[in-house]
Amino acid sequence: MALTLYRSTLLSGLLAISFTAVHAQVFVVGEKSATADIATNFSPTHVPLADTPLTERGRRELVRNLEAEQGFAHRALPVSPNVVLRANGPLTPGPDEYKKIIYQKGQAADVGDRVIITAMEIKPDRIILDLNGGPYLKHRFLRHVQINDNPVAQTTDDRASGSRITLLFEGHVPEISAPEVKALLEPVIDFGVKTTEQAYADTLPPMLKEAIAAHDVLVGMNHRMVLAALGAPENKLRDQPSGDPSGGRYEEWIYGHVPQTIRFVRFSGDRVVIVEIAALGKPIEIHDKDEMGGYNTPEPTREVAMGDKATDGTEKASSPPTLLKPGEAASAGSTNNKVQFPTDTKSGSAPSSPSTSPSSQPPPSNLAQMHPL
Repeated sequence: MALTLYRSTLLSGLLAISFTAVHAQVFVVGEKSATADIATNFSPTHVPLADTPLTERGRRELVRNLEAEQGFAHRALPVSPNVVLRANGPLTPGPDEYKKIIYQKGQAADVGDRVIITAMEIKPDRIILDLNGGPYLKHRFLRHVQINDNPVAQTTDDRASGSRITLLFEGHVPEISAPEVKALLEPVIDFGVKTTEQAYADTLPPMLKEAIAAHDVLVGMNHRMVLAALGAPENKLRDQPSGDPSGGRYEEWIYGHVPQTIRFVRFSGDRVVIVEIAALGKPIEIHDKDEMGGYNTPEPTREVAMGDKATDGTEKASSPPTLLKPGEAASAGSTNNKVQFPTDTKSGSAPSSPSTSPSSQPPPSNLAQMHPL
């Protein structure tokens, strides 16, 4: 009864609200109220830049080290291709226009959201970076193909939800490294989050950290160091010389392609044994001597279970099983170390233990004697 009364009271209240809502005033969220919390403060960077234009090798290094990089948004990013950041200069559009674009086009990332560089294009005077897929939906021609009025590809209503930032330089893109590009993008994106390769490189000695930062491979490095220095290779080859079935197999990682500089990094096990650098118009550089300066991470070892080997490395003779506890001394009588069988109540005698032939060696006194049933 109480539950029925509660329901009727609730329904009557909702009905009364619905009648009064007809005459209620409708509030529409405007541009100023929707963008009131968007911060537009800006501080330009002061990164020294080189005067020489970007080389082909520098271009490849930028693409290799910036694509798929992750960071966090320092400001709200719109779903728009019109965000232009001048190197060590201002950000356009201005604060009011920036808020208007977010209000009209939508927001791709809020402050603190993770963003990923999904595409990158380098032009003579600018670097164009697409974040989280970019502001345009990728075109797929199969969406326009039909067979018997049935679409070949499934059509979806997905919309682009990424952003685009254009890093504009004065005159031309200079010879610049990936960390310098990240420093120029600091007002918009924070790349301070370390990757696993960077975190691993920080644990290495200074000499190896400098080599990895300069993208150099030293003879004696392991796979993880090479990945931190150059990233994943473009090609891999595995080979084993004929007539050497045991330890002659090796793996070679290849970086670059003609006509650019090509690096051949050969591994034997987990160590780099040979590095060959083939530059156009130059003799091939071959590095086959250890360059680690006495540093080498220990080889992965496997500990033998305690008791398998003696302290001097010799094999220990396995002792026969016993009923004695660890550290317990054997009794004077050998029968005290054997399993005692109960007496047969019917015959009044204990079961006889199996006899041994004279030719067979008698078992040790501390072994359990089991009588066949």
